[in-house]
Amino acid sequence: MTDSSAYTPPKIWTWNKENGGRFANINRPIAGPTQDKELPVGRHPMQLYSLATPNGVKVTVMLEELLALGHTGAEYDAWLIRINEGDQFGSGFVAVNPNSKIPALMDRSGPTPIRVFESGAILMHLAEKFGALLPTDAAKRAECLSWLFWQMGSAPYLGGGFGHFYAYAPTRIEYAIDRFAMEVKRQLDVLDRRLAESEYLGGDDYTIADIAVWPWYGALAKGLVYGAGEFLQVQDYTHVQRWTDQIALRPAVQRGRMVNRVMGEPASQLRERHEASDFDTKTQDKVQPAA
Repeated sequence: MTDSSAYTPPKIWTWNKENGGRFANINRPIAGPTQDKELPVGRHPMQLYSLATPNGVKVTVMLEELLALGHTGAEYDAWLIRINEGDQFGSGFVAVNPNSKIPALMDRSGPTPIRVFESGAILMHLAEKFGALLPTDAAKRAECLSWLFWQMGSAPYLGGGFGHFYAYAPTRIEYAIDRFAMEVKRQLDVLDRRLAESEYLGGDDYTIADIAVWPWYGALAKGLVYGAGEFLQVQDYTHVQRWTDQIALRPAVQRGRMVNRVMGEPASQLRERHEASDFDTKTQDKVQPAA
C-alpha cells in the first residue's frame, strides 16, 4: 500500500475494490439492491430487521422496555440481517431502508404499513406512538432530544472514525488514530460532565437518550469494543461508568442486548426473537443458516 504521507489524491476518484479493510466486501459507492430477496413477515405489529450492532441494540432495548411498561402493541418479530453476507442489499430490505443499513422497522399496526429507518427515527417513532420514554414537558423533551441527536452526530466519529482506523483498517495510520482518539476522549468527557450533574442524560428519568447512547458508549466504557479500553483509559470517566452499570442492570436492556446477536457466548445470543418465550427456548437453535 502507498505510504499515506506520500499519497496525492487523483484528479478523479475511482473505486478500488481491494482497498476497504475488513468490510471491503460490503462497501460500495452506489446504492440500491444487488439481489431480489423478499423479507419475511411475522404476526406481530412490529417487524424489525436488524443485527445486534450498537444501532440495532438501541431498537431491541426500546421494544423490550415498552413491553416491560405494558405496551402490548410493541410486540415484535426480530429478523436477523447478516450484514457481512449482504442481506441489507436484498430488494425487500432496500424497500424498507433505501440506505441499506440496519436497523429497519416496518410498523404494521395500522391499515397501511409504515417504514421507519435510522435508529434515532425509530426510537422517536416508538416513543411518540406509545407515549413513553420521551418527556412531554418542553424543557425536558428538548434536553432528551438534544442528547439523542448528540449521539447520532457523535457515534460516527467513534465507529467509522476511531473504530475503523484503530481496529479494522488494513494499515494503522498514526495521524488518523490520534485524531479520532482525541475526539472520542472529548466525547467521553462531554458525557462524564453531564452525568456528574444528572442521573440520566435527559435528567432524572431514563429516556430514549440513554437507550441511544448506552449501546455505543456503555460498551466503550467497559472496553468491549475495538480492544481499546486501556488505550483510551476509559476507567477514568467515573460518571459514565456509574451510568453504564446502572443501565446494564435493567432486565429489558439485558433482553434487548441478546436479540439478533450472533457473537459472544451462546447464552448471550438470541438470533431471532418472535415471542417473549424465545428468551427461554433459545430461538437461535431454530434459525436456518443463510442460503
